[in-house]
Amino acid sequence: MFCIQCEQTMQTPVANGCQYAMGMCGKTSEISDLQDVLVYMLQGVSAYANAAREVGVVDAAADAYIPQAFFSTLTNVNFDAERLVAYTAEAVAAKTRLKAAYEAACTVQGVEPKTLVGAAQFEISAEKAAMLSQAPQTAVNRDVETIGEDILGLRLLNLYGLKGVAAYMEHARILGQQDVEVYGEFHRIMARLGEDPSDLNELLELAMATGHLNYKVMEMLDKGETDAFGHPVPTKVNMKTVAGKAILVSGHDLIDLQHILEQTKDKGINVYTHGEMLPAHAYPELGGNYPHLVGNYGSAWQNQQKEFANFPGAIVMTSNCLIDPNPGSYADRMFTRNIVGWPGVVHHTGDDYSAVIEKALECEGFKYDEIPHYTMTGFARNALMEAAPAVIEQVKAGNIRHFFLVGGCDGDKQERNYFTEFTKATPDDTLMLTLACGKFKFNDLEFGDVNGIPRLLDVGQCNDAYSAIQLVIALAETFECGVNDLPLSLILSWFEQKAIAILLTLLALGIKDIRVGPTVPAFLTENLINHLNEQTGLRLITNVEQDLKDILG
Repeated sequence: MFCIQCEQTMQTPVANGCQYAMGMCGKTSEISDLQDVLVYMLQGVSAYANAAREVGVVDAAADAYIPQAFFSTLTNVNFDAERLVAYTAEAVAAKTRLKAAYEAACTVQGVEPKTLVGAAQFEISAEKAAMLSQAPQTAVNRDVETIGEDILGLRLLNLYGLKGVAAYMEHARILGQQDVEVYGEFHRIMARLGEDPSDLNELLELAMATGHLNYKVMEMLDKGETDAFGHPVPTKVNMKTVAGKAILVSGHDLIDLQHILEQTKDKGINVYTHGEMLPAHAYPELGGNYPHLVGNYGSAWQNQQKEFANFPGAIVMTSNCLIDPNPGSYADRMFTRNIVGWPGVVHHTGDDYSAVIEKALECEGFKYDEIPHYTMTGFARNALMEAAPAVIEQVKAGNIRHFFLVGGCDGDKQERNYFTEFTKATPDDTLMLTLACGKFKFNDLEFGDVNGIPRLLDVGQCNDAYSAIQLVIALAETFECGVNDLPLSLILSWFEQKAIAILLTLLALGIKDIRVGPTVPAFLTENLINHLNEQTGLRLITNVEQDLKDILG
C-alpha cells in the first residue's frame, strides 16, 4: 500500500506515506489497495461520462454513483472489503454501459469515437483477488520515479481535493440537490486526472477548477439543508447527558437524524448528536420540532473509541469519520449508514430505523441527569447576515478591530493545542468564526461578547463553509473593498480531504495569506509550498505569539 491522503500519514526516513501492513487510520494494505483500484476504475468511468456528454449522452445513474463510490475511499469512511469490491463491480458495469452509449451516439451522429487513454483503458474483473493483483498499476505513486515528487504532489492535491468535493456532492444528493453541469465538471476533472497529467501549470489550473467546483457544490448543499430543515438560528445546546434510553447520531447527514427523531417520538428514547452533528440543534425542523433531541454527547471524531464505549445506547454513523469500534466493545450496538462501513458492523439501509430503536431499548441508557453545560451553535448564513449590520456598526465604532476564522478538522496530534491557545490569546476586541469539528478544541471556553455580539460564532459543520464565505463577501461589499483588504485572518486546521477541498475553494476565490496546520500536507513538497506561498501567501502556522503579532502588528 501507499497512502498519503490525511494528516495521520506516517513520516519515515525513506518516504512519506503509509506503506506497510496497516495505515495509521486502521485500514489494512488490502483495503488501501482495493480503494486504489476503485478510484482508478472510477476515473475511467468519468472518462466515458465526459466523452458521452460531448455527443449529448448523460447517464444520471452514473452521475450519482461515481461521487458516492469515490467518497467511500475518503479517510475513515469505509473499511469493508466486500463493499469496496461491490462498488468496483458497479463501476465496471457503469463503464460498459457508458462506453456502449457513447459509441452508439457517435455512430448515429457520424462522429469518430475518441480513443480514450489512461484509466479509461483499465480493465478488471471485479473479484477481490483480481483487484489486488492489479493494484500496483493503480497506486497513486505508480510513476513517481518518472514524474518526480513535485508533479506527484500536485496530482494528489487535485485527487484529494476532488475526493472532498465528491463527499459534499453526496451530502447534497442525499438532500435532493443535483446539477447536470456540476456533474459534468466533476467528470471532466476526474477524467483528466485519470490520464496522469504532468504539466505543472495545467495541474495548478485543475486545482483552481476543483476549488470553483466545490464552491458550487457547497451552495447546493446549503440549499438542500435550508430547504429541508429551515435556516439555522442561534441555539443553546446541552453538552451533558440526561437520564433515559439513548441513541447517538454522528456524521453529517441531517436527513438520517430527522428519520431517527421522527421514529423515536413517544418511545422514551433520547437522541444525542455527536461531532459534526452538533449544529443540527439549530435547524428549526430538527431542534425546534423534537424535544427528545436532548443534547450533544462527546466531542470530535478522534475521541470516539473512549466516548462511544461509555455511551449506553445505540450508535449510528451516517458519514465520516469512523474508527475501529472493536477496542471499545461497542461494535454490536453500532450501525453504519450510507457509504460508511466496518466489517462485522451492521450496515443500515433504507429509512426504517426499527433495528436501531430496538437496540437502544435493549441497552441500559443513562441512569441520571448530569448538571447541564451549554454551548452555542447556529450562526449560519441567515443568522450571520442578520447580525452583519450590528457587527458592521461595531467595526465602524472601533469596538471590533479584527476577525478570525479558526476552523477545520480536529485530530490527535499534540500540536493541535495551538488552536486552543490561539483562541484564548485573541484580544477582547476581536471576533472569531468557527466551523467543523476543530471547534471542539475551544467551544467549551468562555470568550464573552462585544456589546452583545458573542466573540465566538459557531457557523456549523464543515458542510457550512458556504455560510462563512457569504459573510466575508457581504462584509467586503459593505466596506467597498476586496476580501483581502478586510481585517480578517483565516487559521485553518486540516486533517483529511474535505479540508483540502475547502482550502482549494478559498484559494480559487482569491483569498490570500491563509495559515494552515498543524503540519503541511505530506504530499506537498517544499517546492510546492514555496510556490503556493509566493502565489497566495499560504503558510504554515508557527506559534501563537508570533502569529498574532504578525497578524495584528
